[in-house]
Amino acid sequence: MTTALESAAPSSNGRDPRPGSLIMTLFGLYARSRSNWLSVSALVRLMADLGVEGAAVRSAVSRMKRRGVLTSERHAGAAGYALAASTLETLAEGDARIFERTRADTADGWILVVFSVPESEREKRYELRTSLTRLGFGTAAPGIWIAPGNLKAETERALDRRGLSAYVDIFTGHHVAFGDLRSKVRIWWDLDELTELYADFLRHHRPLLDSWSAAESTPQDAFRAYIPLLTQWRQLPYRDPGLPLALLPPGWNGVTAGEVFDELNRLLSAPAREHALAAIRGA
Repeated sequence: MTTALESAAPSSNGRDPRPGSLIMTLFGLYARSRSNWLSVSALVRLMADLGVEGAAVRSAVSRMKRRGVLTSERHAGAAGYALAASTLETLAEGDARIFERTRADTADGWILVVFSVPESEREKRYELRTSLTRLGFGTAAPGIWIAPGNLKAETERALDRRGLSAYVDIFTGHHVAFGDLRSKVRIWWDLDELTELYADFLRHHRPLLDSWSAAESTPQDAFRAYIPLLTQWRQLPYRDPGLPLALLPPGWNGVTAGEVFDELNRLLSAPAREHALAAIRGA
């Protein structure tokens, strides 16, 4: 079973994002503010700017429709697509994570989620694990999921909205004794993998920040750079729940990656939007 959560997530290979991931980024940026709709011709045109052929676009859209991520709609006689209600909710949840990241402090403590799902409802167990992973939870022990305490409200809202609250108990508290908490964090989260994901982001996009010149670049150039940038970036705030810096390796490259993203977002988002809206209006 594929959920809207999974369908909204980009490929882990940010250097070669899947067409579906690029499409999700386009809809998240440019369709939600325009009646949640893009025409077929506009979508094909925008994807062509990203080097994706029409056949690949149609194939990706077909898969997204089967998964319930997109729906077909006609506006003023034109064929197009809209985001399903569940996908809109997922993207709305993600906006703050992607663009307004917060980092926990050790004083925030921890939130623990324990769940029990009957064997007859195994799909709910799968959905719970997917939801908690996407919220950035680590695994403290079998059946016990952990995240920084400042994620409490977000976790409650997300699980309740998805109809999963009946299966979970949520606790908050502090680590008070025994064991080195920094070592524990390395067990609960795969920090080596996360470090490499940030390193890959920096390898791919830091040169762009160093070389970008607004005076020498067009809105189309910005669009072609910005959509893959955001598509790769938007997976990272979910993998990294904003763990306290005191518990992370010295010189944590997630901080640098966030700074690079913020600066590129500032430079590219407006001209990229200018190009995208021109293409949408002309389609």
